[in-house]
Amino acid sequence: MNQGILKRSKLIFNLCFFIAVTLLMQMGMYVLHLLFGWNLSFNLILLCNKVAHFFGLFFIEYMLNAVIFHTMFVLFIKAVKQVIQMRKVRKMITKLRNETTTAQLQKAYGKNLTVLTTDQPIALTMGLFTPHIVLSTGLLSVLDENELEAVIYHEQSHVANKDPLKTFLLSTLASALWYIPFIKWSHKRFKVMREVLADQDAIVKNGTSAHIGSALLKMVKTGQTSLSCAHVSFADTSVNYRIQYILNPETKMPMQPPVILTLTSLYVFFILCALIFTALTAL
Repeated sequence: MNQGILKRSKLIFNLCFFIAVTLLMQMGMYVLHLLFGWNLSFNLILLCNKVAHFFGLFFIEYMLNAVIFHTMFVLFIKAVKQVIQMRKVRKMITKLRNETTTAQLQKAYGKNLTVLTTDQPIALTMGLFTPHIVLSTGLLSVLDENELEAVIYHEQSHVANKDPLKTFLLSTLASALWYIPFIKWSHKRFKVMREVLADQDAIVKNGTSAHIGSALLKMVKTGQTSLSCAHVSFADTSVNYRIQYILNPETKMPMQPPVILTLTSLYVFFILCALIFTALTAL
């Protein structure tokens, strides 16, 4: 099952990322064409505008321009917010860092781990390019030694797979390309699968599902504080699914998108194909 979910998570991320990046590249080229007069040999947006002109639907050009500039604006704002939030979180971590407990856990589990002095239970992995595990003294007071070990193994799985970066990319793309429902669905499904895989990695290293299961239930009961920057948190994603997988590893994850989402995506796809075909025949 683990390998099956791993393959599906990679497929979803790669497919979603390819679709989004291809579309964003087309939009970026079109914006450069408008602003600086770049000569484009082929551009999807330009073709759609030519089709609109061919049929006298001039308002479509304005609608496309509005959508494109809105998309670029959202991407820019998300990037700026991420930089600002990351700086704030790093200052907070430096201020609250518990040197003694951090040194003890780093000796046992590696250098990419920090413990904060706060009563709020925190267990997450943050950082886009150099992921880092952040725990809190409040968490350590709630969990026993075996549960804490399971949580650290879970977070180490996120570190190894650079999940904060991947979830941030999909989250940003889902916000910017809100008119493509498949990307939003992919983002949510990817997060669930990565949490299940991290749980499975913890179970394999622990040799039992009891510790990760009890840690998850305690975190859900006490609540968990999240940071404002890009991160993956231990107990904030699809807890019900995760409990099912912990209790029964043979549980199957539903992968079929909702009917309305599927129909909408297909509709948009066929419309784009029709526009491109019409544009090519009209040139």
